[in-house]
Amino acid sequence: MEGQGFVHKPVLLYETVGSLNIKPGGIYVDGTLGGGGHAYEVCKRLGSGRLIGIDQDGDAIRAASERLTPFADKVSIVRSNYENIEEVLADLHIDKVDGIYLDLGVSSYQLDTPSRGFSYREDAPLDMRMDDRQDRTAADIVNTYDEGELYRIIRDYGEDRFAKNIAKHIVRAREEKPIETTGELAELIKAAIPAKVRATGGHPAKRTFQAIRIELNRELDVLEHSIDAMIRLLAPEGRLSIITFHSLEDRIVKASFRRNESPCICPPDFPVCVCGRVSMGKVITRKPILPSQKELEDNSRAASAKLRVFERAAGELPPQ
Repeated sequence: MEGQGFVHKPVLLYETVGSLNIKPGGIYVDGTLGGGGHAYEVCKRLGSGRLIGIDQDGDAIRAASERLTPFADKVSIVRSNYENIEEVLADLHIDKVDGIYLDLGVSSYQLDTPSRGFSYREDAPLDMRMDDRQDRTAADIVNTYDEGELYRIIRDYGEDRFAKNIAKHIVRAREEKPIETTGELAELIKAAIPAKVRATGGHPAKRTFQAIRIELNRELDVLEHSIDAMIRLLAPEGRLSIITFHSLEDRIVKASFRRNESPCICPPDFPVCVCGRVSMGKVITRKPILPSQKELEDNSRAASAKLRVFERAAGELPPQ
């Protein structure tokens, strides 16, 4: 089974599980199930409760199903994107849940499996799909986006100061032949970056690969359009915990949590609120929770992780 090779060391594991204030009889949703690392720890704390695991990656679904076999009587696993959480829960006849958590970004398994096309360190087909049921791949973006579009995503999603030159190199190269592999793309990016810059910092292709992956999988759009819905699905005092891995994700989570805590849009000089918008709850983490020094020593991929937590207000809220 291909899924058996799915290895992913869960980041901020005990901090995330602890942040959910798990009740033995509660219902919890893992929106990015992966290999089931966080889910396993949640299930250990459940009695009569239930865990709903969602992931769009078929390999993750297979691996997590196997890992969570000891808890089969309390786990429902669904292959979908967490942006469909409302439909997933409706199909399971669930109205409210006690906690939802997301571990965003790309998994170690996806990065370390060359055939998935996420890694710039291996030469493989330029794929990067988190859900292999979709038709479009990273190769389609690289070979069909015009120079302006490539520049935009590399600048905005990769935050690469050489975005313009990288886009130019890609367009020039594909005029000769389509760019089909991760190795070809990585070499092009390398050539677009000054040698003295390549000699310092991380791999020169890292930011561009991140940008293309985010664009292909709509990662930021999905996150931005899902947070409000997830908060609405929480039972009173239920919690939403989200682990991010770069500033773009963290900015969205931070802003969305603040807006749900303080939604008033009245001008500052109004003596009383007249917009009628009601707070959905409170931000638990004024500053994000970061990995411990020990975790950083054990897992270098945890370096950029940040955990933010939101708690739904007690009592019933009026319809939004």
